[in-house]
Amino acid sequence: MNPEQRRLLRATRQHVEGLRSLGVSAVASDDADANDSPQAVKVSMTNRTDRLTRLVNEITKCHRCPLYRSRTHAVVGDGSLNASLVFVGEAPGREEDLQGKPFVGAAGQLLTKMIQAMGLRREEVYICNVLKDRPPANRTPLPEEIEACLPFLYEQLEVIQPRVICTLGAVATKALLGPSSSISQLRGQVHTYRGISLVPTFHPAFLLRNPPAKKLAWSDLKKVKQLLEEGPQDKG
Repeated sequence: MNPEQRRLLRATRQHVEGLRSLGVSAVASDDADANDSPQAVKVSMTNRTDRLTRLVNEITKCHRCPLYRSRTHAVVGDGSLNASLVFVGEAPGREEDLQGKPFVGAAGQLLTKMIQAMGLRREEVYICNVLKDRPPANRTPLPEEIEACLPFLYEQLEVIQPRVICTLGAVATKALLGPSSSISQLRGQVHTYRGISLVPTFHPAFLLRNPPAKKLAWSDLKKVKQLLEEGPQDKG
């Protein structure tokens, strides 16, 4: 078996593992491959890297809300700056605060399997949170904390220019679609954020507490996958 065959076998096993983690035992045949879709024209990689570097520096020095006093690390984001798909969560947890990376705890392990279930690799997408610092005891972010951090999230999305955004949970969904948004009412549908398709789904932490909801989450992820396979969208 050559290296390319081993890579494909490994990717296939990851895909199957991800599907099983979501309670999916069978899927319909589909010849489309999200990775084969042509990419939308984006700003240069150098420009994006420079902008994100400046953003990281700004976030690590940020004192806009009191959360900076208790943080170990600010958690900016993780993944490809050329990503067509961005996942947006709520806020860092304990492990994320210690490591300085988003979604590395138990919820993060499930998110990785969700990504694999879509036939993607974690390195191909971009993952971030609304808040960049951990709230005490992982409590729900306060409105003033969200307001302080939102400009950072807006800048990240502008830099990456994804084709699709998947919000994980109520906090992220409300941050991008408005405070009156309800995850239970909006999930399962395709919305728009500044010309970008947005699909809300449950937060992986919620799925760990409520395994039956994994099937609903999988239906949301299939919508995300379909949007990616449809190819670049005209963003005007």
